[in-house]
Amino acid sequence: MHVLVVEDEKKTAAFVRKALRDEGFLVDVLTEGNGVIHFLNSHSPDVIVLDIMLPKQDGLSVLRDLRKINNLTPVLLLSARGGIEDRVEGLDAGADDYLPKPFGLSELIARVRALSRRGGPQQAPELQFSDLTLNSITRSAFRGEKPLDLSPREFLLLEFLMRNSGRICDRGMILQQVWGYSFDPGTNIVEVYMRRIRDKVDDGFSVRLLQTVRGKGYMMRVDQ
Repeated sequence: MHVLVVEDEKKTAAFVRKALRDEGFLVDVLTEGNGVIHFLNSHSPDVIVLDIMLPKQDGLSVLRDLRKINNLTPVLLLSARGGIEDRVEGLDAGADDYLPKPFGLSELIARVRALSRRGGPQQAPELQFSDLTLNSITRSAFRGEKPLDLSPREFLLLEFLMRNSGRICDRGMILQQVWGYSFDPGTNIVEVYMRRIRDKVDDGFSVRLLQTVRGKGYMMRVDQ
């Protein structure tokens, strides 16, 4: 497994690099944000560990640039700011996970391993459910003729629900498959994102597709 660590604090970068190498990872370290795109032109890491506060170009800007060019390498954001709004901002920018500082090295390693396992068999790029269409290659979604303006995380959540249409998806499943968490982070982030995509998918339509199954989770089905 190849990990790119982008961290300007030398002591933190050294600790992270040693911990990952001790676990058998191949590790490269960059200390400035503006070198990431150039590095990725000739390397293909399995995971990027990206600090938000970087010289030359901040981590969120780097992340947005990566997603604009359709680079989907899993990204674990590091930040000294650990509030809910900060996490949501990072996830909306396209991050796959978010780890506030200070963090334990064992937790960082576990999260990197979880992100590195996100490969797997290819799935159909276009999904259709009722009049809802989603294309995972063009990253576009439509309800009938109406285009849906989805953030990267909202897109992943909707894609997961569509691939499991007719099945109840509980909170734990969603956290694991959409955020890569193998544990409950103790936030209401799933509920927040479900409200967001429900407003975008169902608002203005007589038939609702996103259902809450009380006490169990969420389900994609046609509301008769």
